Amino acid sequence: MGASTDRRNGCRRWHEVGNEHVPPTDVRIVTSDGQSIPAHSTVLRMLDRSRILHILGVPHDSVVAFVRLLYSSRSATSAREAKEAMERHGMALLALSHAYRVRWLKRRCEAGLAAWLSAARAMDVLKLARLCDAPRLHQRCLRLVAADFVAVQESEGWRFVQKRDPALELEVLQFVQETAQRTKRWKRERADQAMYRQLSEAMNCLQHIYTEGCTDVWPHNSRRPDNPCMSFSTCEGLQLLIRHFATCGRKLQAATKTCTHCKRMWQLFRLHSSLCDQPASCRIPLCKQFKEKMQEEKVDKTWRLLVKKVATARVMSSLANRKVPKVVHKSWMRCRGTR
Repeated sequence: MGASTDRRNGCRRWHEVGNEHVPPTDVRIVTSDGQSIPAHSTVLRMLDRSRILHILGVPHDSVVAFVRLLYSSRSATSAREAKEAMERHGMALLALSHAYRVRWLKRRCEAGLAAWLSAARAMDVLKLARLCDAPRLHQRCLRLVAADFVAVQESEGWRFVQKRDPALELEVLQFVQETAQRTKRWKRERADQAMYRQLSEAMNCLQHIYTEGCTDVWPHNSRRPDNPCMSFSTCEGLQLLIRHFATCGRKLQAATKTCTHCKRMWQLFRLHSSLCDQPASCRIPLCKQFKEKMQEEKVDKTWRLLVKKVATARVMSSLANRKVPKVVHKSWMRCRGTR
């Protein structure tokens, strides 16, 4: 009897500290090991209306942490204590908050478990997230599994799933495969975008070389520029191609016999002609001829798609490099200053 009274008084102290007007406890929570935790019915009304509440299948310490967090909105429970409870009993607290529909605590548990997630615990938390209807935590676990699947395969949780839960194993393997395919597709798209940007820059440099000139190649009716242009690395490569194209004896041979450099130069001339909207006055060689040839012949879909992508890249590049008017810049700075 005395030990029970001591436990009751001890449990009262952590939620009654600093407040002498708290009424005595009128509810007992009984855990799996037979221990009881005194509490107030006003706080536990969301759990059960009975005077004795049995919470089984969860360690006693986790139930104590659960009850303390229920009192946290009514007492001065520190953030540090709440954080420690999440770190030590996060999975049990998620299960309890889901079972007793304590939504605010369930959200905190999901956030805490997601923040402290690791490859070793990912599968255990994933299984719990499925049972507790926590889709955000479930997705977070799947993303971590896909990102570090080699380490996850070494965990006890993964070995348990392989033996006991083939449906979850299949779900995880499908997600890992889909993630790998998305990553591969994303890398391919990034590489394609980089290629379109390079071709866009090459078109600008080609226009620049044949209208203004650069270090090694310039129009015959103008003088050599004194300084290299802003895109000199691209211009330099184009100038080498142009000088080779001007002297190569294989550029007019059949496509199978044309050298690689000349073939590349032909393609750049053709691409420029496809993008040029003033072929009659254009100073780039063969622009008008290519334009007339394309009007006579049917252009394949692949080439049309390439032209469209390069044109889009040119527009996006011009927008990115466009100077912001001073009035707009000043307004932006004023807006940032007022925040």
